[in-house]
Amino acid sequence: MKIAFFDAKPYDKPSFDRIGAENGVEFKYYETKLNRDTVELASGYDGVCVFVNDTVDAAVIDRLCELGVRVVALRCAGFNNVDMKYAYGKIHVLRVPAYSPYAVAEHAIAMLLTSIRRIHKAYIRTRDFNFSLAGMTGFDLYGKTVGVIGTGRIGRVFIDICRGFGMRVLAYDKFRAEGLDNGDTVRYVPLEELFENSDIISLHCPLTEETYHIIDRDVIDKCKKGVVIINTSRGALVDAEALLAGIKSRKIGAACLDVYEEESDFFFEDFSGHILEDDILARLISMPNVIVTSHQAFLTEEALANIAETTVKNIVGFFETAQCPNELCYRCGAAEDCKSGRCF
Repeated sequence: MKIAFFDAKPYDKPSFDRIGAENGVEFKYYETKLNRDTVELASGYDGVCVFVNDTVDAAVIDRLCELGVRVVALRCAGFNNVDMKYAYGKIHVLRVPAYSPYAVAEHAIAMLLTSIRRIHKAYIRTRDFNFSLAGMTGFDLYGKTVGVIGTGRIGRVFIDICRGFGMRVLAYDKFRAEGLDNGDTVRYVPLEELFENSDIISLHCPLTEETYHIIDRDVIDKCKKGVVIINTSRGALVDAEALLAGIKSRKIGAACLDVYEEESDFFFEDFSGHILEDDILARLISMPNVIVTSHQAFLTEEALANIAETTVKNIVGFFETAQCPNELCYRCGAAEDCKSGRCF
């Protein structure tokens, strides 16, 4: 089995090389992202392996099919970059539904603590031997209310950590997790109530038509003054312009962003010697109460190993049995894994 691996980074290769060799899967690594201009690189391969900023739209899908590519193996959980409706009946799409929910949830908490305790500022100050505490006052997490949108694997781990800090959790999910709501420290509530009563809001839901800009100007207006927004899921869950306006108006107290709405043009690359052309991102990064990391919440040794193992197992399972439990299927429901494995 030969797989064209797009948007490859140095940290991807060790795990994929090792696990691929053990299972008879050969990867050819391309640093470029998959899109209409680069799809020809998939010629001669059985499948393509793609990440969050690769583009698998109708034109790319058509060309992949013409080249004889049978499978798109996502090495991530999200699939908003794939035209699932158009892919149905043409090409099989596999994903990694869970790699390390702990990695992402812990990163969200790390960003939150860094922000509210001014750790990033303290680090910079003490590097200059400035030990002043002026402007460094934070606040306790104990007793605060955190709103968690999305209670899948990552959301539930994040909730467990928050409960360890003594926080009260207001949760929202279209599909509620059984046994999570205890009627006291963790409660499922309507979105309206979550927005109005949360001191901190953390996003752990997929990006769909329904969740696109789930945080917008109207929502920000409903939130508590000084609310902290955390996003480690997908950038377009948050209207970046509305977020910037909310920060400037002092309605939003802080923002912790591991993802950004237009990140595909910038994240995972080094622009330190260039002028950043995205004015909104540049202004967000310049704000003292905004922390931006470049989609690195998943980046732990454990997560990378799990991603490689699941991706390879998906590929092997599909080519050996024509079935994969992690196949995405528009017929079954684009937001769910394929229930039959034989939809086409």
